[in-house]
Amino acid sequence: MRLRHCIAAALTTAALVVTLPGSAGAATGTFGYISPESGDLDIIAPANGECRLLLQGATSALNGTNATATLYADRGCEEPLATMAPGEARGFAEPLPHSVMFNQAV
Repeated sequence: MRLRHCIAAALTTAALVVTLPGSAGAATGTFGYISPESGDLDIIAPANGECRLLLQGATSALNGTNATATLYADRGCEEPLATMAPGEARGFAEPLPHSVMFNQAV
């Protein structure tokens, strides 16, 4: 009887983990930024830990995702420049950020 309850509890827990909204592999929401040459651009539901290029850099950004966005001065996410919390908006002067990576807290 006890074993059956343990198995039922484990299966229920596994089902909850599988059906939770959002994925641990991707942020939800949109990261919007203004590029000096291309205007308003969006990154929708970015994958966590993936380096994303910001075309021609970003003069301003709005982190509308549920993840922390780390912006980098280079195009390969190697030279950290700034961090933006979920919901944060910010303007940038030289050096402009040219790439971004998202890290959703679990």
